Amino acid sequence: QVQLVEAGGGLVQPGASLRLSCAASGGTFSDYAVAWFRQAPENEREFVAAIRWTNGATYYADSVKGRFSISRDRANSAVLLQMNGLKAEDTAVYYCAVGRPIVSTMRTAGAYYYWGQGTQVTVSS
Repeated sequence: QVQLVEAGGGLVQPGASLRLSCAASGGTFSDYAVAWFRQAPENEREFVAAIRWTNGATYYADSVKGRFSISRDRANSAVLLQMNGLKAEDTAVYYCAVGRPIVSTMRTAGAYYYWGQGTQVTVSS
């Protein structure tokens, strides 16, 4: 079973950057897709970005395209989410998730079966 360890959340001002990391413990990402979802209070969990470990194909939510970048850190068996130009509406708990979705379900939370504990990102002046 893959356990996910997230790090990198925090409190930043609008326009700042943060980098989140998701590492696999007890397994590898090998043939999985790794995604980031987020959930703000009273909102449903929403897709942010995903990457296929095997070929590096990436997928983004329209709301973060051009500001966020997801990548593989092969040396550390981790997935990174670089978040630039942060806005107040990016405030949420960010969750790392692992699964084997097909293209049509890449943005669907139900397609992922291992989840991290979440890390808080707060964007406020």
